[in-house]
Amino acid sequence: MAAVSTHIEIDEQGVAWITGTNIKVIEVVLDKLAYDWSPEETHFQHPNLSLAQIHGALAYYYENQERLDTEIERRRREVEVLAAESADSPLRKKLVALRRRR
Repeated sequence: MAAVSTHIEIDEQGVAWITGTNIKVIEVVLDKLAYDWSPEETHFQHPNLSLAQIHGALAYYYENQERLDTEIERRRREVEVLAAESADSPLRKKLVALRRRR
């Protein structure tokens, strides 16, 4: 991994991680976007992260916002496709039938 700041490292695939954790920068960003959490609320929800790490992750996001927003949108579309494909899967039909029997 290559360090881009004292709090952010980039792995071989170009993914930004919070240094010394198993948490990706994009995960902190998704919490911010989904729940509109402040850094303090993020720290409350993830006490294993320091405020400095959270601020570092958000700073990295704002410096690379276009690229990360594109990745977030790509993932969202991928989830929609997978959900649509599994809506009529044999396993889902079987589980729905089992639930109706109860």
